[in-house]
Amino acid sequence: MNYTRIAVTPVTHIGWGAVQHLLTEVQQFAPQKILIVADPILKQIGVVDNVIKPIADAGYLYDIYTDIIPEPLLATGQQLVDFARAGNYSLVIGIGGGSALDLAKLAAVFTANDGDVKDYLNLSGSKKLQQKGIPTILIPTTSGTGAEVTNISVLALEHTKDVISHDYLIADVAIVDAQLTVSVPPKITAATGADALTHAIEAYISVNANAYSDGLALQAIKLISGSLRAAVANGNDQQARTDMAYGSYLAGLAFFNAGVGAIHALAYPLGGQFHIAHGDSNAVLIPYVMSYIRSCCFAKMGDIYAAMGGDVSGIGPEEASVKCIFALVNLLRDIGIPPTLAGFNVPASALEQLTADGVKQKRLLARCPMALTETDISNIYKTAFSGELAI
Repeated sequence: MNYTRIAVTPVTHIGWGAVQHLLTEVQQFAPQKILIVADPILKQIGVVDNVIKPIADAGYLYDIYTDIIPEPLLATGQQLVDFARAGNYSLVIGIGGGSALDLAKLAAVFTANDGDVKDYLNLSGSKKLQQKGIPTILIPTTSGTGAEVTNISVLALEHTKDVISHDYLIADVAIVDAQLTVSVPPKITAATGADALTHAIEAYISVNANAYSDGLALQAIKLISGSLRAAVANGNDQQARTDMAYGSYLAGLAFFNAGVGAIHALAYPLGGQFHIAHGDSNAVLIPYVMSYIRSCCFAKMGDIYAAMGGDVSGIGPEEASVKCIFALVNLLRDIGIPPTLAGFNVPASALEQLTADGVKQKRLLARCPMALTETDISNIYKTAFSGELAI
C-alpha cells in the first residue's frame, strides 16, 4: 500500500488585514532581540515601518537588515548568516518577496548550525542541518513564491540556482495579508502570479501528487487564473488581491507536498545566467514545457483547463490538453509576459549552456511525469526561443 507524507506547515493568519496579528505572535516567543530581514524597497516606501510599528511601540529591541537583492547570490546568503550569528537574536521576521523570506529562513536556521551556507547546498553540499534554529515569522508582500510555507531556500550560483532543503527551514508562523500586496507594480504582480500558477500546475502533474496536494493545486489554479488579470490591471482591486493571496498560499502548500518539476528545473539556469526574475523564468517556459510533456498528462491537463474556467464537456482529454495550452498562452499574454526567451534577451548561443545546467536539476526533473533526456531539454529550450509550441 502506498502512503503519503503530509508536511507540517506554519501557523497561518491569512486575509485582508491579517498583519494585525503580528504583535500577538511575537509575544508568544518573548524575544530578547529580533532580526527583521526585509526588502530594501519596502523599507524605503514605509511598508516595513508600518508592519513593525506595533513591535516598536511595545518596546521590543530589533535590527532591520535590508542588504539583500532579488534572486540572492550565495554570497548574499552567507553575508546575512554571518550578521545573524553575531547578533544574538532570538526571533527572525522576514518581510518581502520570496528572496527576503528565503534569506530570513537561512538567518534563523544558521544561528544554530555551523559551517558555511555552501556546505548545505543540494547540488554540491555535503552537510545536513542538525538544529532547528530560532523561531521565524514570515510575511509575504507578493502573491507568488509560497516561500512562507515551504522548507527550501533558493540561492543563485554562477550559471544556475540551487537550494537548501530541510524541515528546519519551515517557519513557525506565516502572516499572509493581501493588503500588503497593493503597492506591488503590475510587472511584478504578473511575474509573481505566474510563479504561483506554475507551483500549482507542477504540483498537480507531479509524480508525487496525492489527493491532498491535488485539491490544493486545483483550487489555487482556479483562484489565480480567475484573478491574475484583474490584479495586474488594477492593483487596488481588493477581491483580486485577496484571491491571489489565497491562491499563492494554496499553491505553496501544494508544491511543498508534491514538489515542482521541469518548468522550475529549466527556469533555474535562466535566473542564474541571465538574472531573469524567477517568476518570469517560470512564466516564459510554462507553455513550452507543458506542450512538450502533455502526452504524459492529458487527463490532468484537462482538469487544469476546467479549473481555469474552460468547458470540457463533449471533448476528450487530448483535445482538452491542447485547449489548456492555449488558455495558458492567452493568460500569460494578457498579463504582459514576453512569449519567448528572445523576449528576455536570451541569445541562441546560450541554449547549449542552459541545457547543460538544466540537466543537473535532477531533484526537480525527477518529479516530471515525462522522463526528460538532455535532448528533450534542449528541444524545449529551442522551442521557447523560437516560439514554436510542440502541439
